Amino acid sequence: MQVLNWMADAPRRVLALIALCCVALLAFGMYLQHVVGLEPCPMCIVQRYALILVAVFAGLASFRGQKGWWMSWSVLALAASGFGAFVAARQSWLQWYPPEFASCGRDFYGMIENYPISRAIPMIFRGSGDCTAVDWTFLGGTIANWSFLCFTGFAVLMLALLVMGLRRRA
Repeated sequence: MQVLNWMADAPRRVLALIALCCVALLAFGMYLQHVVGLEPCPMCIVQRYALILVAVFAGLASFRGQKGWWMSWSVLALAASGFGAFVAARQSWLQWYPPEFASCGRDFYGMIENYPISRAIPMIFRGSGDCTAVDWTFLGGTIANWSFLCFTGFAVLMLALLVMGLRRRA
């Protein structure tokens, strides 16, 4: 109960903490790419962009104390978090149930540069052989599994903040 009271009394701190966690997760992704040598698949890159959006929107929400300001940016952060959770869930599903014929396909930027966006987006969500590969695990979960949990956690926190903000006056 004390945690909920703290969240209701200091929503800007919670939002700043969410933005900080997003930056830490992005730094860990850069570590996995540049130090460990894991190459991100197209769905991983989309999840990174979603994480950047959550960080930016939550960070902007934490800047000003006006209720309308932080609630508006929180709604956008919630939407970006939901989108990131959707992409991570889709990648987890592809890892659990890989297609019979997996092709490596093009990389993310190759898809965006060579195809119109209306054709590139379905190609990204269809996944590729890279999206089904499990190169790293922690406690039995893949990067996509952990990404889903983080996005879902952020969404639940922001939804709780928004509900508590709507219940409070002023």
